[in-house]
Amino acid sequence: MSIPIPDWIAPEPVNPATVSKLQSALNISAFLAEMLVRRGYSEPVEAAGFLQPRLNSLSDPFLLPDMQAAVTRIFAAIDQGERITLYGDYDVDGVTSLSIMHEVLSAYGGEVQSFLPHRIAEGYGVSAAGLARCLVDTAPQLLIAVDCGTSSKAELDPLMASGVDVIVLDHHECKEALPACSAVVNPKRGDTFGWLCSAGLAFKLCHALQKERRREDIDLRSLLDLVALGTVADLVPLESENRIFVKHGLLRLAQSRRPGIRALSEVAGLPTRLQADHIGFGLGPRLNAAGRLDTAMDAYELLTTRDPTRARALATHLNAQNRERQSVERATFEAAQSMAAAAWDSTSTRAIVVASPEWHPGVIGIVASRIMRAFHRPAIVIAIDESGLGKGSGRSIDGLNLVEALGRCSHLLDKFGGHEMAAGLSIRAENVEAFARELNTVANDLLSAENLIPSLRIDAELRLDEIHLDLLAEHDELEPFGMANARPLFMVRGAVPAIEPVILKEKHLKLHLDNGRGRIAAIFFNGAEHPLPRPPWDIAFHVERNEFRGNQSAEMRIRAIRPSM
Repeated sequence: MSIPIPDWIAPEPVNPATVSKLQSALNISAFLAEMLVRRGYSEPVEAAGFLQPRLNSLSDPFLLPDMQAAVTRIFAAIDQGERITLYGDYDVDGVTSLSIMHEVLSAYGGEVQSFLPHRIAEGYGVSAAGLARCLVDTAPQLLIAVDCGTSSKAELDPLMASGVDVIVLDHHECKEALPACSAVVNPKRGDTFGWLCSAGLAFKLCHALQKERRREDIDLRSLLDLVALGTVADLVPLESENRIFVKHGLLRLAQSRRPGIRALSEVAGLPTRLQADHIGFGLGPRLNAAGRLDTAMDAYELLTTRDPTRARALATHLNAQNRERQSVERATFEAAQSMAAAAWDSTSTRAIVVASPEWHPGVIGIVASRIMRAFHRPAIVIAIDESGLGKGSGRSIDGLNLVEALGRCSHLLDKFGGHEMAAGLSIRAENVEAFARELNTVANDLLSAENLIPSLRIDAELRLDEIHLDLLAEHDELEPFGMANARPLFMVRGAVPAIEPVILKEKHLKLHLDNGRGRIAAIFFNGAEHPLPRPPWDIAFHVERNEFRGNQSAEMRIRAIRPSM
């Protein structure tokens, strides 16, 4: 098996005059000005907007499709005392958007209940089984499908015909005819807001409600901690309004008034200064753990409770569930990786499909991400239940729209949906082999040779003595990092280990590096799994802040090491 070795792509030269203009206009360093230019911000006004995104720059929520119809119907339900049910999804985006909607509609005096389907028993989205239980448990007169519903015409049209009004508030692809609802508020129906997740969309709806009927006791800014959680966890691009949401939401998260967020941050061991990574690797997985292995109601209750004692109990429980999820995920990944490696052919494998009745459907999305990164191929991981129905989750690489690719294989699928880079599907076990062949053919058509080679795109070359807290402070002005705003990747040449590397937890490396101009500590996650080349080394790395016993220092987080060139 020969997995592609990443290309190291050196940074393209930038125009010194453009860098100088930004540096002078914004009174920033040459380093920060260069990083902005590399991100496409060469004009001072645009660059200033990127560095200091403002809430008053948010656009009119009524520009979203069907927003006025949704607002009108919601206020009619509140005014007439109708029973409103929020039907959500079990991931972080789902529970945060549900929490936002419940808080605001309740503040307006609505009779609101929240419903989350059971991942294993009822499946994703507005399923027949989930809807049946929802109708019995909550008897809604208005049902608002949040983070789902766009592709649920078969389930929702009969509900409307029976006299239960429906509003869909969702951001998933509109790949087929829409349900005949009172409103389908989906940014994918237009060209303006396609990057929003459901937490951001819920905020926009609440903004629209406030514009239509203002209440002084509702502070939309207090919702931004939840919006930031959902936005980062759902891996949507951190640009435009998403950047505004997350930039301000991170500040709210650090001082959250919600006992559940404070308790979860504590059990996760997070610092007081929160970054997007702390959502992605700290809060998000723990909130997701509930819905992956059981019901997401614990995560929802954690975000909505006002009882600190209950919040601590829920946070402890979610932390334990996350450890269980990690164990299940690790075993599933090892099995899936072995299966993928056994079928791997570097000349013909363009997509990976692996399936097993032994796997828990709650972890297949995470495993698909890890398989995609390990092999640099679009990956679908499928868990097959006792009835022979497979639930699959997929992750893609640049160059292949996963929903488009699945659409070309739809005759072999029971159901599918999602985004360009991530999707879910249902498939009968007897169709998996044919689906794997067909998806590989489709991927071969859609992917270029360049798409199949992983790359490390270097933003700048540094010397070791340039990596210090002052540079890190300028680097942090580019936060929050995530989709469409990647953490800068740097390179240093000719480094040697000053002392023998230390192995941590049997797989990570702690290093102290020197190149004659400076010395710095570095961490190389999973670096002990493969032998290091003979020094001196070229090192590709991110720079991070290390806090220990009240002291701060700049530290390298190594992405790759190669012999010095």
